[in-house]
Amino acid sequence: MTNNKKGGTAALIKIAYRNIWRNKRRTLFCFSAVGIAVLFIVVYSSMIEGMIKSINDTVQIYELGHIKAVSSQYEAEIEFMPVQYPLADGKSWKEIARDIYKIPGVNAVLPRITTMATLQESTIKHAVLWGLDIEKETAVNNFNMTNRTDGLQEGRWPLDANECVIGSVFAQKAGLSIGDRVPLKTISSNFSERFWSPVITGIFHFDYIKIDEQYIIVDIERLQRLLVLDEATQSLVIFTDDEKQSRNIAAAVKNLLGEDSVVTDWRDNYWVAIMEVASFAYVIVFLVFIIVASFLIINTVVMIIHERIKEIGMMGCLGMTRGEIVKVFFFESIFMAAIGALAGAVIGGIFAAIGSIYPLRIGDLYGNTFSDMPMSNVIFFQFSPFILIRGWLMGVVVASLFTLIPSLKSAFVEPVEALRR
Repeated sequence: MTNNKKGGTAALIKIAYRNIWRNKRRTLFCFSAVGIAVLFIVVYSSMIEGMIKSINDTVQIYELGHIKAVSSQYEAEIEFMPVQYPLADGKSWKEIARDIYKIPGVNAVLPRITTMATLQESTIKHAVLWGLDIEKETAVNNFNMTNRTDGLQEGRWPLDANECVIGSVFAQKAGLSIGDRVPLKTISSNFSERFWSPVITGIFHFDYIKIDEQYIIVDIERLQRLLVLDEATQSLVIFTDDEKQSRNIAAAVKNLLGEDSVVTDWRDNYWVAIMEVASFAYVIVFLVFIIVASFLIINTVVMIIHERIKEIGMMGCLGMTRGEIVKVFFFESIFMAAIGALAGAVIGGIFAAIGSIYPLRIGDLYGNTFSDMPMSNVIFFQFSPFILIRGWLMGVVVASLFTLIPSLKSAFVEPVEALRR
């Protein structure tokens, strides 16, 4: 008797597996329904994870690093990019950086200055001057996230004080090339007008439309002199060894700089926070797709029970309990869900793998409609076993749970009544 019970479930599984092939056409329809839903989940999960990574990388590389420190006055007027409110009341950024480097986990401390400029002899009337420590920046960051390079398309980075590089879109719209000058005017920290005409030594292409069409990159020391900032900086961008530890390090930086500073963790960025919330919403959408696909299996199980009513009666007469009969039909649903979900996960994984090598060019598809969003013009799909396993499990678990109720219907079939039909 004990041996019978031990082998009972295995026997029921074999019966269920054989039964799913009794009507191959109907079984294939069930496979397709769940498979397409799982395919959708895997592909869109990979794309959404790619979007999130693109936004995170863009925020970190171009805007905040892992941590950004500015003065509280600057933060209050940030949309105007004021230069009259340097960090730490104009203290040398190198002195501040030395103290920050003493905090465990800090990898790099980079000064940055961003200010508006008016162009005097150009079809483009306004641009953004971006002062960087170019050697340190290119050592830490791959500005072109598509090709994983420093982003310099042609020419060289500025070496002399009166040199600059401009974005590829900017150069095209303004009709400028290497060797041309860019006459411009900006406002210094003491509110005086400053005129400058740097020579273009290079053209960069970061594949990020906002930077490529608006920014002029110059050496930060030259910009400090132009804006009468001495060795002060508008902001410090800090990169850590582990981005997950950035909040703790940000707190330490805040303690170091005092109350007159604003220290921002990269995860506090609006778009990063939005995408984190949206990730949960996408899971709900995926569940809806699986539930809709499950209705085909539900209908199939109901039809199977109706068609096999006499067979159910025979099972009962041969000694099978109600629970064992339910298990047979439930195992059939699990098989249909598992095999269909596996096919969807495999095919979806192939698409995701291709998308991780050949990116989707959002800018080309939508004409840079998303230029306000901090996201590169291309999206690499994120291919990972976790996404495939999650998609497969969602397909199997949700479809199986939803077919449990129609499977229970077989338990209420009376053997004697079933055999009379």
